[in-house]
This record gives sequence, C-alpha cells and structure tokens, in this order.
Amino acid sequence: MPNITVELLKGRTIEQRRDFAEAVTASAVDILGARRQDVRLVYSEITADFVANGGVLASEDNSRAEVVAKHGA
Repeated sequence: MPNITVELLKGRTIEQRRDFAEAVTASAVDILGARRQDVRLVYSEITADFVANGGVLASEDNSRAEVVAKHGA
C-alpha cells in the first residue's frame, strides 16, 4: 500500500488537490502496480512563513508573486 505524503503551501483549492490526487494515484497504479484503492495520499498544508527555499522564507520571496497570483498559493 503506497502511503504518499504531500506538503503544500496553504491556499491550493479543493479542485487542485483532487486533480493532483487523481494524477498521483494513476501513476502509482501504473508504475508501482498498486491497487487503486490501496493508494493513500495525505496533504499537509504549511504556511509560507514556515518554509524557506534557498535560505529565504517563502512568505518573503518576491519571485513567488507570479505563482501566488496564478494559483492562489
């Protein structure tokens, strides 16, 4: 049984999480040979001030502005 944990910055929509879960599940079935009903995906939402990329807090990273505007993350 694949147990997949995904950490996301808070703000993704239910539709985005649903679509991602479908895509990951399909890949686990195709690549790992898992039964669809045995693929478990758990989301963990984190806020932008609890993660840093390249030493910069995501909440202070101006290069993320386009991503935030496009996806609401």
